[in-house]
Amino acid sequence: MTVDVTKPYDPDNIFAKILRGEIPSKKVYEDEWSYAFYDINAQAKTHILIVPKGAYVSWDDFSTKASAEEIAGFVRAVGKVARDSDLVEPGYRLLANVGHHAGQEVPHLHVHLFGGEPLGPMIAR
Repeated sequence: MTVDVTKPYDPDNIFAKILRGEIPSKKVYEDEWSYAFYDINAQAKTHILIVPKGAYVSWDDFSTKASAEEIAGFVRAVGKVARDSDLVEPGYRLLANVGHHAGQEVPHLHVHLFGGEPLGPMIAR
């Protein structure tokens, strides 16, 4: 089921529960702005999810409502996770789905970090 990004933030979504420690995750990185953890349904050799700690439904919601500090902190966290995972030199892919057409499934902004192997074409049809 995809997310209607025009709806209010749902504090009972799975990533909110992970952030509150109600659902376990394998932590990769954490700071005051962000939390990163391994995806349990990995789509590449390395597949890490990075989420902001704030209550944002999508990239659009985040870019509209987050403070400059939150935005900078989140973007820096994504880069740090990629560097710390040794993905910069071989290359990696970032993916943030927004809404129905993109297939967003969780109503909490999250960036997928893929790497560790050749990833193929950008969009598979």
